[in-house]
Amino acid sequence: MLSALSHRVLPVLQLTRMALVFTAIADSTCAYLLRAARTAGGGGAGAFFGALDWRDGVAIVMVSVGLYGYGMSLNDIIDRRRDSTIAPGRPLPSGRIGVVTAHVICALLALAALAGATYLSLRPFYSYWVPLVIVVWTGLLITFYDVAGKYLVWPGLICLGLIRFFHSAVPAPDLPVLWHPLLLLNHVAILSTVAYKWEQKRPALTRGQRWSVLGMLALIDLVLIGFCAIYRKSSLAWSPGLLIPAGAVVLFLVVAAVIKRRYANRRQAGQTLMLYGLLWLIVYDAAFVAGSADFRGADGAIDWASHPRWIAAAAVFALLPVAYLSVQVMRWWSKLLMASQRPEYKRAGV
Repeated sequence: MLSALSHRVLPVLQLTRMALVFTAIADSTCAYLLRAARTAGGGGAGAFFGALDWRDGVAIVMVSVGLYGYGMSLNDIIDRRRDSTIAPGRPLPSGRIGVVTAHVICALLALAALAGATYLSLRPFYSYWVPLVIVVWTGLLITFYDVAGKYLVWPGLICLGLIRFFHSAVPAPDLPVLWHPLLLLNHVAILSTVAYKWEQKRPALTRGQRWSVLGMLALIDLVLIGFCAIYRKSSLAWSPGLLIPAGAVVLFLVVAAVIKRRYANRRQAGQTLMLYGLLWLIVYDAAFVAGSADFRGADGAIDWASHPRWIAAAAVFALLPVAYLSVQVMRWWSKLLMASQRPEYKRAGV
């Protein structure tokens, strides 16, 4: 029974890459918590927790799981013929999941994201169905990347960053802290560019394309900052708490340097950098919650000892070991199943 369950469940988890979905959940949860902190203002723990609703949390998880799984499964559906040559062990080329089943899974995940966004759009504090519009737009970005962006190289790398930006904006379209989705955008785009170069993927990443990534990121950053300077000045508010995510950025640069020095094989170094870089998104999310400037005391000063801040940050950070263990369990599970399969023998010369 366990073996049968493994052969049914594991291919679906591999198709949708669900081991890393916790990074997406952390991004959107962080945005929701930052929005709740801004709504609560200086009202203390009661006001902060009162601004949270478990039904919103369920809807946010549906959006994150739906969008993430949709993108990953669509990618494998599109690449199934190419994967039959370069990655025959994946669920589709290996035949462990049928093409029709993969399409059904992909469609259901897209519907889950739309359902979660529809619920959020019906909440009284959202207007003009903004969460649903953002989810549809993010889905279009995901589709563009899977169909064409990844073959265009630098537009695809920028697209990956934009997907993270807009996904994190679904539960907080008013951008309570612009620096949070902006960091996700830049981190993912630059991380993907460096990992792409280290892994020596094809088409090759030229020097001009690398500069195109940096130039486009700078332009997008300026546009977003300019927009918020006009319409959302509070989103650009600076506080000492921002030094916490800034410190997380510096720490990741150290991690990246260690990875590059440790692995002589550039392909392995690139894969490791990509994995750790995606997991590090959770560190950024927890850092932003911990450094939120909206937990204030009666005198209006930032209350660094406010326990809602640390409870919320700890809850987000707890997703990091969950995500890491999920990756390791998936790897172990895959190796165990492969080892348990009967060997196939072929007659010599055939």
